Amino acid sequence: MTQELTQERTSVTGGARTLATKTTWHRLVLAAILVLSAFLNLYNLTGEGYGNPYYAAGVKDMLTSWSNFFFVSFDSGFVSIDKPPLGLWIQAASAYLFGFHGWALLLPQAIAGVLCVALIYHLVRRPFGPVAGLIAALALAVTPIVVATSRNNTADMLLVLTVLVAAWAVVRATETGRLRWLLLCALIVGVGFNIKMMQAFLVLPAFYLLYLVAAPVPRLRRFVHLGLAMLVLVAVSLSWAVVVDLTPPTERPYVGSSQHNSALELASGYNGLSRLVGRGNELINPQGGFNVGSASDEQSAQGPGGPGGGGPGGVGENGEKGPFRLLDQQLAGQIGWLLPLAAVGLLAAGTQRRPRLPLDRKHQALVLWGMWLLTMYGFFSIAGMFHRYYLVMLAPAIAALVGIGVTALWRDYRSPGWRGWLLPLTLVEVAAVQDYIILSSYEGWPLWLAPAISGLCLLTAGVLAISRIRKGQEARTSSKMLVGSVSVAILALLMAPSAWASYGVFGGEVGGGPIAAGPRPVESGGGPGGPGGPPRGGPPPGGGPRAEADPALVEYLQANKGDAEYLVASSSGMATSPIILSTDEKVINLNGFEGHDPVFSADELAGLVDKGAVRFFLVGGGPGSSEMESTGWIEDNCQQVPQEEWQSPDAAEQGGGGPPGRAPTLYDCGATGGR
Repeated sequence: MTQELTQERTSVTGGARTLATKTTWHRLVLAAILVLSAFLNLYNLTGEGYGNPYYAAGVKDMLTSWSNFFFVSFDSGFVSIDKPPLGLWIQAASAYLFGFHGWALLLPQAIAGVLCVALIYHLVRRPFGPVAGLIAALALAVTPIVVATSRNNTADMLLVLTVLVAAWAVVRATETGRLRWLLLCALIVGVGFNIKMMQAFLVLPAFYLLYLVAAPVPRLRRFVHLGLAMLVLVAVSLSWAVVVDLTPPTERPYVGSSQHNSALELASGYNGLSRLVGRGNELINPQGGFNVGSASDEQSAQGPGGPGGGGPGGVGENGEKGPFRLLDQQLAGQIGWLLPLAAVGLLAAGTQRRPRLPLDRKHQALVLWGMWLLTMYGFFSIAGMFHRYYLVMLAPAIAALVGIGVTALWRDYRSPGWRGWLLPLTLVEVAAVQDYIILSSYEGWPLWLAPAISGLCLLTAGVLAISRIRKGQEARTSSKMLVGSVSVAILALLMAPSAWASYGVFGGEVGGGPIAAGPRPVESGGGPGGPGGPPRGGPPPGGGPRAEADPALVEYLQANKGDAEYLVASSSGMATSPIILSTDEKVINLNGFEGHDPVFSADELAGLVDKGAVRFFLVGGGPGSSEMESTGWIEDNCQQVPQEEWQSPDAAEQGGGGPPGRAPTLYDCGATGGR
C-alpha cells in the first residue's frame, strides 16, 4: 500500500514537473517574440523624425491650449485636423510627459504594436493551444505593415489594439451570454471610432455574427442584446462629433476636410463613404498618405495607375480593384505573404469537425477570425480610396488564422486519409506565392532568399511525404524530426516578410517617407537607402509634407512680420506643417490640409489684415486652394514677394516643396494694408 502511494505521488510530481516545463517553454518563447516585436517597433525610433508632419504639427498646436486640444486644432485654432481626437490626444499626452519630440509622438503606436502581439497570442491560445498562439504572435510581429505602422504617428496601430480588446470582450460575451460584456465590446469599438472613425466599424460584421450564432441565450434575446449594444456604440462613437457640431462655429476651429463645418459630415463622408467609393480623379488627400506623395510620383514608383486611377489612396497606390488586389505589386509585400496560408488554414480548421450548436470555443474563434478576414478582404478588394497602412486592420485575422491553420494542418497530417497531404502541399504553395508572385516583382533582395524559402519548404514537404508513404501512422505521430522540419518551413515562410519589414527598421531615417516597408518594384529600378529600398531622409517624394521649413523662408518672415500676431497664413496643411514644427510662432492654415476647406471668407481675411494680425500669406506648396475665395482675395489685394528674397536655392530647385506646378508664392499684405 505504501509503495502504491509512493508511486502515485511520484507520478503526480512528475506530471506536474512536465506541465511546468511545458508552460515555462511556452512563456519563454512568447517573451522572445515580444522582445522581437519591441525591437522592430522601437529600434532607432528617433531616426523616424516626426513621422507624419501634418499630425505632428497638430499635436504641437494642441499642447498650447485646452480648446485646441479638445477640438484637435491644426493651426492656431482656425481649422482642425481631419481625424477624430483620441489617437492624437494620446500622442499629445506622450509629448506632454516626455517633451515634444518625434519619438514621443511615435512611442504610443510602437507600444500598441507590442501589446497587439501579446493579445493575439491570448486570443488564439485559449481555443487552439499555445503553439497556435505563438505562431500567430510571431506572424503578427513580423508583418511588414504592422511594423511600419507601429513606427509612425498615424493612429492605426492604436485602433488595431482597440479592436483586439473589443474582440476579447465579444468573445467573453459569446461564452457567457452576459450582456455587460457585449456592451463593453460596443463601448470599446465606439472608442475606436474616435481614433479613426468608420475604419473601426470594419470589425462589426465579425463581432455581430459571432454573438448572433453562438451566444448561449435565446435567439430573440440575442437580437435585443445586439440592439442595446448598437445604442451604446452609436452614443460613444458620435459623442465627440456631436459636441463639436453643437459648439457655435465662432467658438471652435473649422472642421478640416468637411464642406459644411461638421464633424458628423467628416465621419460619414471624407472618413466614411468616400473610402469605399473613392473620390473620382481628383488628387486624393495624401495626409497620412504622405506615403505616396503626388499621383505622378506614385505612377512612376508603382507602375500604372496615377491620376486617372484616383491618385494616392486609389488605384495608383493600391492597384486595380478585384479579388487578387492584395497580391498585386502595390499591396502584396505589405500584407500578402501569408494570406494563402491563412485561407487554407481557415478551410482546414473549419472542416475538421462538423460544427454543432451551441458552438464550442474553436468554432467560435473560426467564426470570429474567418468573418474578420472575409470582411477586410472584401473591403480592400473593392474600396476606391484607402492608404496602404490601412491594411494593418487585416493583419490580426491573417496572423490568427496562420497559427490556427498550421496546427490544424499538422493534426490532419497525423491522421489517416487524403487530408494528410494538405500540409506538404500548402507549404509548397505558399512558398511559390512568395517567390514567384511577390519576390519576383521587386529588386534588391539577397540572391539566396528565394531559393532558401523554396528549398526549405520543398525539403520539408519531401520529408513529410516520404514519412507518410514509408512509415505510416507511427512515424507521423512520434517523430521529433517531423516537428522540427515543419517548424523550419514555417520560419522559412516568415523570412521574406521579416526581411521586408526590416527595411523600415534598418534603412536609416525615414523623414516623411512612405508608411510602408520593403523595396521598390522592379519597374522603378530600386531606390536609395539600401538595395531597392524606399527613399530615406530628405524631402519626401512628390511634395508630401515636410518636417522642416525652408530656413530662408522662416528667417524672412520673422525679420519682417513686425507687430503681426501670426507669422504667416498658408493655403494648405502641406505648407503649414513644417513652419509649425520649425518655429514656436502662431501660424494660420487658410484652407485645411488639402487646400479645399472654406475656412475664411474674403471679408474675414480683409479684417485680419486691417487689424494687423497677419501680414504674409504663403499660397501653394500643396494640392488645391487655387480656386478658393481666400486665395483669389490674396492674389488681388496683396503684393507678391520676389522669390529670391525668401526662398533658398535648394527649395527653389525642389519646386518649393510642393507638387509639380504648385510651387508656393509669398504675398505681402502689409505694404498696402490688404487693399
